[in-house]
Amino acid sequence: MVDPIKTSLCALVVGALALPATAQDTPTLTVYTYDAFAADWGPGPQLKAGFEEQCGCTLDIVATDSSIGSLRRAQLEGDSTKADIILGLDTATIGEGMATGLFAEHGLDLPDLDIPLDWSDPVFVPFDYGYFAFVYDAQELSTPPSSFEELIALPDDFKIVIQDPRASTPGLGLVLWIKALYGDDALSVWEGLAPHILTVTNGWSESYDLFLAGEADMVLSYTTSPAYHVVAEGEDRYRAAKFDAGHYTQIEVAGILASSPHQDLAQQFLAYLVSPAAQAAIPETNWMYPVTEPEGGLDEGFDAMIDPDPALLLDADTVTANTRAWIDEAFSALR
Repeated sequence: MVDPIKTSLCALVVGALALPATAQDTPTLTVYTYDAFAADWGPGPQLKAGFEEQCGCTLDIVATDSSIGSLRRAQLEGDSTKADIILGLDTATIGEGMATGLFAEHGLDLPDLDIPLDWSDPVFVPFDYGYFAFVYDAQELSTPPSSFEELIALPDDFKIVIQDPRASTPGLGLVLWIKALYGDDALSVWEGLAPHILTVTNGWSESYDLFLAGEADMVLSYTTSPAYHVVAEGEDRYRAAKFDAGHYTQIEVAGILASSPHQDLAQQFLAYLVSPAAQAAIPETNWMYPVTEPEGGLDEGFDAMIDPDPALLLDADTVTANTRAWIDEAFSALR
């Protein structure tokens, strides 16, 4: 005769033993990225929900103060890092990323990407792009500068906020923008800008908040930043100043760490990241251009953004070889 009490106890024991195994069977993929990407209003939450629906995993998006900060954290942690993917490096910092030896080839056959250059990098996968610009409030500034020379010529009480090029990709983008336009004369441009710089923040979010609070007349950001105010707020007072000589290009990328125990899952995430479904989350959360046609297309608010032509971009090897010297040059003028 079967003892019902013993049967119930056995069932409970078997069920209890099965619980840890089930939890262990659900892998966690960890992505290190910058704070704005991981924020509640950034792409992170939407991408997490979308990827978890199809991966049978948990996607853990870990915020740092900047994309360069994500790389630095992974470097410090070494092989013990929990990160599987670093997301948010760009065309100016992938050389530095490669030099760390932390990354593995993604092994993906990428679709045709709508970005400003041919992409064949075997390690990093682009997920959005944009162009650096100074954003201003048209209700406060009727005639914005159309060049660095015009900006420099403004009274010293005209203030801008920029980001630290050692920690922030927009901050580094400004260094490269000035170098691309002025070459050996870049130092004199930095000396001219120095009286106008209210402060140098560690990351983009802090500087943009200062600008919105009225602490500065312009902030280093992107040509697409005003799209947020147009689409999300119905407000067109914030605009990007069009510089006639051109705007520097940024292409943001993600890469898989060689130390990741979840290589296949990481590949799945990068493939998802460039899919139309995932790309639909990028324009109206990260406020950058998508690299593939997103589901539903782009909001017409993006049509009002300035044309960055000519789009500037320095050779990646040249950038990697000279970044430290160019940053030192900029800071020598700002001290």
